[in-house]
Amino acid sequence: MQVAVRVNGQRRELLLEPRVTLLDALREHLDLMGTKKGCDRGQCGACTVIVNGRRINACLTLAVMHNGDEVTTIEGLGQPDRLHPMQAAFVAHDAFQCGYCTPGQICSAVAMLGEVERGDASHVTPDVKDLHPILTDDEVRERMSGNLCRCGAYPNIVAAVQSVPAKVRRESPGGAS
Repeated sequence: MQVAVRVNGQRRELLLEPRVTLLDALREHLDLMGTKKGCDRGQCGACTVIVNGRRINACLTLAVMHNGDEVTTIEGLGQPDRLHPMQAAFVAHDAFQCGYCTPGQICSAVAMLGEVERGDASHVTPDVKDLHPILTDDEVRERMSGNLCRCGAYPNIVAAVQSVPAKVRRESPGGAS
């Protein structure tokens, strides 16, 4: 099937079998190796990407389902000489060890901050009517719970997420529209 997807701001046209996942399309057909294949079952979050401003597990969705969608991968957030603020925060807070989960963690964190800006509540948000919940440690841990880190860098990940200013959150691909 012909699939046209906007990946990291660039229109890409692919000819794919209908059963190819978005993860495999990104890695094997577009050579975007930043998005990792962890469990391939949607349990670890290593494959998290941002689609139309929302985070998803790329291993659980077929590429053909995203015809016309905007996909942002870790490569689309920043470059080595110009890091996205969340990438810079992960470096500054030493929020990674082996680094395998880091691309998914960062994409998830960027989109999660967009959820906060939109006023989306989590299971631990004290007041679901509050359109701007405070990013307490519990709030960040709950919202990032779909992204696992085998190395256990969680305290530093929480600190990195909390350090990104609200203004930057609104300008991110996962930010409020």
